[in-house]
Amino acid sequence: MTIVKDIEARGMHHCETTALGVLLRHEGLDLSEPMMFGLGSGLSFVYWDSKGMAFPFLGGRVKPFELTRNLAARLGLELTVKETGSPRKAWDNVAAPIDAGRPVGLQLDCYHLEYFRSKVHFGGHVVAMYGYDEHDVYLVDTDQQGGAARTSRASLARARAERGPMTARHRSFTVALPAGPLAWQDQVVPAIKACADAFLSAPIANLGQRGIEKAGKLVPGWLARVDEPQQDLPQAALLMEKAGTGGALFRALYRDFLDECTRLIDDDNLRAGHRLYAEAAVLWTDVSGLIAKAGESGDAGHLQQAGAILHDLARIEKDAMRLLRQL
Repeated sequence: MTIVKDIEARGMHHCETTALGVLLRHEGLDLSEPMMFGLGSGLSFVYWDSKGMAFPFLGGRVKPFELTRNLAARLGLELTVKETGSPRKAWDNVAAPIDAGRPVGLQLDCYHLEYFRSKVHFGGHVVAMYGYDEHDVYLVDTDQQGGAARTSRASLARARAERGPMTARHRSFTVALPAGPLAWQDQVVPAIKACADAFLSAPIANLGQRGIEKAGKLVPGWLARVDEPQQDLPQAALLMEKAGTGGALFRALYRDFLDECTRLIDDDNLRAGHRLYAEAAVLWTDVSGLIAKAGESGDAGHLQQAGAILHDLARIEKDAMRLLRQL
């Protein structure tokens, strides 16, 4: 058995920040989950629908691994990423850092992980690996999945080899802190402004503030869009609140990030942006509740209400990001 020493198997809300937390704490940097999410400019929005999808998807964050790349670039971390088409090479890429006493992050499809409670394909899942033996590997996953976890080496190989939307080619990564002092506080404002710029200037109408506005127009028609509304609509609502988002489609995490920032920076625009995202988090939870009720009751009136709130949210988040861009 090979186990990296001094690993704190602390599960958080979101998979990527959970894995980053394990890797960064091992290097000596302990940031809160909201701070990691915010420094990585993780907040976004996407309304994703296509002919091949059974049901539209509402996403509240940047695409998988972009948060990690953003955070590493902003803090000057040494981010070493390895990808390969060879399962044997993929194992060597994770065994080597663990043998050297360093945990490693993995992007994979959670469907194949034996401890995972919900058997749904998602190729953008991220875990931290800190040990292995002849049969099993030792991982840290989200709090929802129990934090410290174990799965067989065979199941891990299947999870890493899966192909499809949001998957990567056996991606693994490690991080190292830069030499000298790390003044991460200096990167708070650049991270906020970068997130605001991306949100306000999204290149297509499905993304950012425009995407929320589009959702407001389309969500009222969802009952006609699905074959099994009693199953699909409550499932969509559950994903918004519970699927690693931290609540309110990641808006609760960003609200908490901005709250931490107000204790570091004295700025009226920052405080106003925080208040608006506190309001937005409550409204996003209202939206998910109405979507669930629509599925359970078959009453399209709940979706009409959700659509009206989404139009309000598009305005609220646009106002918040305009203020935050001025920091």
